[in-house]
Amino acid sequence: MTTKVLERDHQCSELKMDPIKFEVMRSAFVAAADEMGVALRKAAYSTNIKTRADFSCALFDAKLRLIAQSFSQPVHLASMSRMIPRAIRQYGVENLESGDALVTNHPFRGGVHLNDVAIIAPFYSGEGQLEGYAATIAHHVDIGGYAPGGYCISTEIYQEGIIIPPAKLVSRGKIVQDVFNVILENIRSPRQSAGDFRAQIAASLLGQRRMAEIINKFGAPTVEQFVDELIEYTERWARSEIMALAEGDQYFAECHLDDDGTTDQPIRLVLRATIKGGRVSFDLTGSDEQRNSPMNATLSQTYSALAYVIKCLIDPDVPTNEGFYRLIDVTAAEGTVVNARPPVGVVGGWEVTMRLCDLGFRAFSDAMPTKVMASTKSINCHMACGGRDPRTGEYYAFIETMAGGYGGRPTKDGMDAVQAHFQNTENSAVEETENNYPFMITRYELIPDSEGPGRYRGGLGVRREWKFCNHEATLTVFSDNRKFAPWGLFGGGSGAPSRYILNPDGEARDLPSKVTLRLPPNSVISYRTPGGGGYGPTLERDPQLVLSDVINGKVSPGRAHDVYGVVVDLEKGLVNEETSCRLREQMKKQAELG
Repeated sequence: MTTKVLERDHQCSELKMDPIKFEVMRSAFVAAADEMGVALRKAAYSTNIKTRADFSCALFDAKLRLIAQSFSQPVHLASMSRMIPRAIRQYGVENLESGDALVTNHPFRGGVHLNDVAIIAPFYSGEGQLEGYAATIAHHVDIGGYAPGGYCISTEIYQEGIIIPPAKLVSRGKIVQDVFNVILENIRSPRQSAGDFRAQIAASLLGQRRMAEIINKFGAPTVEQFVDELIEYTERWARSEIMALAEGDQYFAECHLDDDGTTDQPIRLVLRATIKGGRVSFDLTGSDEQRNSPMNATLSQTYSALAYVIKCLIDPDVPTNEGFYRLIDVTAAEGTVVNARPPVGVVGGWEVTMRLCDLGFRAFSDAMPTKVMASTKSINCHMACGGRDPRTGEYYAFIETMAGGYGGRPTKDGMDAVQAHFQNTENSAVEETENNYPFMITRYELIPDSEGPGRYRGGLGVRREWKFCNHEATLTVFSDNRKFAPWGLFGGGSGAPSRYILNPDGEARDLPSKVTLRLPPNSVISYRTPGGGGYGPTLERDPQLVLSDVINGKVSPGRAHDVYGVVVDLEKGLVNEETSCRLREQMKKQAELG
C-alpha cells in the first residue's frame, strides 16, 4: 500500500460519519461541479471559454463554505473562495430568493480583474430553506474599456471596462433585462458576450439541480454534517502534508517584471515564507508600491497564486476548500502591486501573480530541490484585439494567451509549448480561430534554441503570427519577460526572453511587452514566447539527449557545441564523444577561471 493511500486512510479513520458515505458524497459534489464546467463550456459562444476553458465552477454551502470546484483554472481556486462569499455578504442574503442569480466582477470587493465575471445562484429547498450556492466565474472576451479585450495600458481601473458590484441579473428565474442591457451596451461584442453570460447562468442552474439531488438523497442534516467533516478532514490532511515539508523561516526570493506599461521602471517583487507547525505564512513586504498602471494585483489574486504554490508541493489529492486555505496566511501591505487599492488598474494582475508562482518555487528550491522546477515562461502572454469583421460587418473582440516553455525539472526536461501552469487554459485551435475571426495564422511553431540549458533543459517557446485580413484592428500586446528572461536553477541557464514584432517580414518593428496599437489592414503581429529555465549544470547534460534535440530541430548544432559542449555529426546522426569530452573539459576550466 502506498504512502499516499495510508495517509488518506489515516485521515478517514478520524471521521465521525461513515467513511464510505463520506467518499460517495464528496465524489457527488465534485462530479456536480465538473458537470457544471462541461455545460458551461458546451453552451458558451466565445473561443476563450468554449475552447480555451477559461472558467471555473464551484458549489458552496449555506454558510458560504466552498464544497467542491471543477477542474479547470487553478488561479480561481482561492479567488472564488474569497470573491463569492464577499459578494453575497455585501448584497445581503435577505435580499435573495429562489430563482435569483447575482452578477459581479468588482476587483476591489474580493474579485480579481474586470474580465473575470461571476454568476452566483442561491439554492433553496422546497420549504424555502437556503441550502447553498452554485457559482461560475468566466473570463469574458471583452468587458468594455479603452481597448478591445479589456487589456489596455490604463492608469486607473475606470479605463479597463464596466465595473459591476453585486447585482441581481436573474430574478425569480428570469433575466433582469435592464441590468443585462446596461452590461451589454458597454461591451464591443454583445452577441458573443450575451451567449457567454447565458451559458454561465445555465451552468449555475445545473449546479442547483445536482445539489438538490444530493440533498434529497442524503438529507440536509447529513449534508451539513458532511461539509463540517470535509473541512476538518481537509485541514488534517493538508496540515500533515505541510508538516512533511522542510520547516524554516529563511525562505526568500525576489525578482523583477519588465515595467508597468506606463513607465520603463521595472516592478520589484519580494517574497519571504515561513513553514511552521503545519502552516505556511507568506510575507511580501518590500514589493513595490502600486503603480498608476494596469500592473497591479488584488489581494485575492496574490493569495490565489501563493496558495497554488503550496498545493503543488503537497499531495495533489488533498481537497481544495476552507480546510486547506485556513493554513495559508498572506501578508501584503495595502497600496502595493500585490495588494492594490482603488482606483489603480488591475487588468495585469494575473501577470504579476504568475511571476509570484515561479518566485515561490524559487524561494523553496534550496530546501526542496526535488519538488520544484526552474522558471517557466512565467507570463500569461495576452494578445487582445478587436475590429469590424469585413465578412459580416459585425464588430468582434478576441483574446488569447500564448504557450511557452516550462522549466527543467529534477529528472526531466521542461515541456515545450504549454500554457502557464496556474492558468491551465488550452491553446486556441488555428482552424476555429480562422473560421470565426478575420485572421490568418501565418506561423505557429516551436522556437529552436529558446530553451534554458541545463542537465535538464527548459521547454521551448512558441512563435505565433496573426495577419489581420482586409480590415483595420486595434491590438494590445499585454505580456512580460522581454527584459528579464526565465531563470534556471542549480546551475541551469536562463530561457530565451519574449519578443513582440510588428510586420516581421517587413519593417520588423520590435514592440514593448505592453502596448496598444492601431493596425492598418493586412498587418502581421508576431509573438515569440520565452523558453523555460534549465535545471542543473549544463555540461552534465547527457550528450545523447543533446543529439536528440539537434536531430529534432530543437537545438542547433552550433548551440550544442557552444553551450552544451557536444559535437554532433549530423550526417551520421552521432555524437563525436572524444571531441566532445575534450571540449567539455576546456569549457569547465574556462568557467573555473571566470
